[in-house]
Amino acid sequence: MTSPVTTHASPFLLALLLLLSIPVVFLLGPRLLPPKTLPAIPDADESDDLALFRRAILSSSSAKPATTSYFFHRRPRPKVAFLFLTNSDIVFSPLWEKYFHGHRKLFNLYVHADPYSVLELPPTPTFRGRFVPAKATQRASPTLISAARRLLATALLDDPSNQFFALLSQSCIPLHPFPTMYKTLLSDNAGPHGHHRSFIEITDNTSILHDRYYARGDAVMLPEVPYDQFRAGSQFFVLTRRHAIMVVRDMRLWKKFKLPCLVERNYSCYPEEHYFPTLLDMQDPAGCTKYSLTRVNWTDQVEGHPHTYHPGEVSANLIRELRKSNAKYSYMFARKFAPECLEPLMEIADSVILRD
Repeated sequence: MTSPVTTHASPFLLALLLLLSIPVVFLLGPRLLPPKTLPAIPDADESDDLALFRRAILSSSSAKPATTSYFFHRRPRPKVAFLFLTNSDIVFSPLWEKYFHGHRKLFNLYVHADPYSVLELPPTPTFRGRFVPAKATQRASPTLISAARRLLATALLDDPSNQFFALLSQSCIPLHPFPTMYKTLLSDNAGPHGHHRSFIEITDNTSILHDRYYARGDAVMLPEVPYDQFRAGSQFFVLTRRHAIMVVRDMRLWKKFKLPCLVERNYSCYPEEHYFPTLLDMQDPAGCTKYSLTRVNWTDQVEGHPHTYHPGEVSANLIRELRKSNAKYSYMFARKFAPECLEPLMEIADSVILRD
């Protein structure tokens, strides 16, 4: 027989235990439950990329540029692989056609277009047939890193003469003629053992580093990426072939940078501005100029986007100003231009943009 004391005490004890458990839930709950994160890269996309990267690495380790002359063993001139990362029409392709004209043997072109984007304009001749197999991309996610690595791997596989890899967007324009850009890349050989250097911005003295380092959670980046080795830089760069291979081969840092950011920290999630400068600064700092050849105006940024130039701002003076740099070389490219700028840019293409 159950005693009356036990019967009456049970509800009281249960209520007391419930009351005492509430603070425990609040204290331990966040540690026991997984944090809410932004969408991760799909496993299928990751598997496809790894297969592509392996082929690019194997091909690069065994392939050598063919000689153009059996007697003098002259190698083909180095080519520049232009990598366009886009989620809309490449509106400025008519300007790029002028830029590339007459230099067919010195470059290759590759376009990664988000498969969910709507492209309405037919590709111009140089861009026709140059679209690579693409995956979905979005801001505040490592998908932009994946897309850039996909472009690099494709270009490595496609032509062993690709020695420089320039990442650009649909809002980029050239600021100098092609020969000026080409000479700039080849003339810089201040890297170790006289190697060419990559033009990639690398900085560690910015106020944004703290929030961005912890965007995936506390201590998540350790031990592979210590805070004092975390770097920032422009998403757009020109890499040498050895650095392109380095990026495609990397798995150690990628397993950290591919992790999705926390939802509550998405305002600090710009992995594409940190992965490349961090990786290259950790592995070959002397092989990088630590500045970019692409000019960007951050004076009046809006929600993480730089200043967008509109038709009324396009002029010969603007192009000359955008060329100016505090580094050894002037800027070769610039962004971000609104699509409506095509007409005024074409008007000054021959007289200003494509003339030094």
